[in-house]
Amino acid sequence: MREIAPGLWHWTAMHPRIGHEVSSYYLLAERVAIDPLLPAEGTAWFLERDAPVQHVVLTNRHHDRDAWKLREAFGCEVHCVREGVHELTERGPVTAFEFGDQLPGGIAAYEVDAICPDECALHIPAHRALAVADGVVRWPGVKGLSFVPDSLMDDPEATKAGLRYAYRRLLTLDFDLLLLAHGAPVTSDGKRALADFIGA
Repeated sequence: MREIAPGLWHWTAMHPRIGHEVSSYYLLAERVAIDPLLPAEGTAWFLERDAPVQHVVLTNRHHDRDAWKLREAFGCEVHCVREGVHELTERGPVTAFEFGDQLPGGIAAYEVDAICPDECALHIPAHRALAVADGVVRWPGVKGLSFVPDSLMDDPEATKAGLRYAYRRLLTLDFDLLLLAHGAPVTSDGKRALADFIGA
């Protein structure tokens, strides 16, 4: 567990289905977890800080990860954009939100789409951060940001164009940290890194 900014924690854990490490985040004061797999310390980490999770917010439906274990431990609410809820309701109760809604922790949800209909970006003004799902990643040992492999896109060129368009619109937001679901976060000049990546 690493505090990458005051009150904003990041950790990685091995995803059992895809076989590589993914990133998760916790807004400590706000009691909001984003795309969480449990840390190595399990739920004890949150209890030791007297900070049980109250809300889990997903950047897309595929990132529910250990949301249900946290719900079982703490009774927290799981939030997913309405376009992705259909795939989660058999796993547990889900609170649907719309693009543009204000979420717990002062988070604002923005539509990315392109790669899947429920692809979100979460703007977190209190931490000057932007959390993204699968549209942009950072592979270990590779310098800079990347798209996911073409094999994971139905129409790679159209998808990349759609992602560039969506992220270009998000550059109007105030953020410095770029929180990636796949790869280490960019902890300074995240907006510049995203702008450079999409050629803005």
